[in-house]
This record gives sequence, structure tokens and C-alpha cells, in this order.
Amino acid sequence: MIWILACALLAALALWLMLRARNMHIWIGSYLRRRVPKVEGRPVHVMFCFVDHFEPMWKQADLETQRARVDRWCRDYRELAGRHRDADGRPPQHSFFYPEEEYAPEHLDKLAELCADGFGEIEIHLHHDNDTEANFRRCISGFCTTLHERHGALPLDPATGVPTFAFIHGNWCLDNSRADGRWCGLDNELILLRELGCYADFTLPSAPSETQTSTVNRIWYAEDDPLRSKSHDKGVTVRVGGSPSGDLMIIPGPLALNWKKRKFGLIPRIE
Repeated sequence: MIWILACALLAALALWLMLRARNMHIWIGSYLRRRVPKVEGRPVHVMFCFVDHFEPMWKQADLETQRARVDRWCRDYRELAGRHRDADGRPPQHSFFYPEEEYAPEHLDKLAELCADGFGEIEIHLHHDNDTEANFRRCISGFCTTLHERHGALPLDPATGVPTFAFIHGNWCLDNSRADGRWCGLDNELILLRELGCYADFTLPSAPSETQTSTVNRIWYAEDDPLRSKSHDKGVTVRVGGSPSGDLMIIPGPLALNWKKRKFGLIPRIE
């Protein structure tokens, strides 16, 4: 009996260490508790959202490589998406989240032309570290102005006249969500984004990073606590007919365990 108990404890410890090593302890509880909602008597609409960290300068590419990447996207995506139309006659829409710190007018001009022809939208991506509120406001507001006035991107809020945008945080560190504070620096980032015109964040999921939230596989409203990092860890679930709340809507991609592709034949891979 003692040996059985000891083996069970060792197995439990090994499982816990495995979860900790991949930061799965952050979200596995929420993942296992979630139930697929039942929908009966009406159609189910499945929507695909393409959220592209569009970085032509990836891995310090030279200018010619950057141009080739952008040109290929604009040429090949136009050809591919142009073959298809939805019920409203529109081709598939691609969201190009372009990094503020890698701004290159010629690349944005080409993307803007593609989007103006009905193939997608330009949104905002940002990599930053040890930032300040003043610098963050300057960067985001300036980039919004440039995208709207020079490239015809970002719609204006009819009430305020300010450009509105969706956001992806570089290195997944939205609201200073790394324990060591790297790659952000702002505990009030959700508030700042809302004030600057952001309507939703699309950073997640980020597993196995420690920046992953405990909330998974749902859309929610996050309320910022300016004295605490990672305020978007939990929030109010968005519901049909409900009212908006908090500071920012969080729209994550799906996070799941793939039992068909297992490490060592035992451990499911995170997808």
C-alpha cells in the first residue's frame, strides 16, 4: 500500500513539474473546465480571423529581401484571395499587423493599395521594452496618424474623430505580463490602449510563454488595474446582447492540446 501511494505521489509530482515547465499550470484548469456550448434550432456561424504579425524586416533582412517579401504577398495574396467571394461578394480579408518600430513608407504604400482594393486591413503591432507612458502615447498616436493620413488605413471614430485600431503586442507581453517586466514596462497598458483608440487586442494565445492568461478559448472584456501587471488575465465574458465593460476587449485565438502529436508518445503538444 505504501509503495502504491509513493508511486502515485511521484507520478503527481512528475505531472506537476511537467505542467510548470511548459507554464501549463497557468491555463490548464480553465481549459479542462470549458464546455462546448450547445446550439440547437439555428445556424452556427464559423468565422475565421487572420491575425498576421507582418514583419518584412524579420531577422534583420536587407532592403531587397524586405521588398521581395512584401511584393510576393501583394501579388500572390491578391491572386489567391481574388478567386473566392463570400455571400456579400467580398474576397477573404487579411489583417496586416505592422510593427510601429519597423515603419517603412514604401512597404505600407503597397499594403495600403492591396487593402484599398478590398483584400484586408492594416492594424498595429508593437515591440517595446522598459517603456514609459509618454513614449507609448507618442509612438501609438503618431503611428495612427501616419497610417490614416498617409496610407488611408484605420477608420475614424465618428464620435471623437480619432483613428481606431486593433493591436498585437510584440513578444506577447501585453500589460507587462512577463514576471521580469521585460518587453513592455507598462502596468496600465490596457487603459492607454483604450484611450488611444484601440478597440480590441489579438495578442493571445501565447502558450507556453508565462505571458499566457489563465482565461482561454473565449472572448472577454478586461479591466486594467494600473498598479498590477497582467490585468487581462481574467475578465467578463463577451455575450450576444451584452454590454461592453472594462477597458479592452481581448480576442484570443484557440488554444488546445493535440493528443495525436505527443512528445515521447505521452505528452500532448500545445497548439
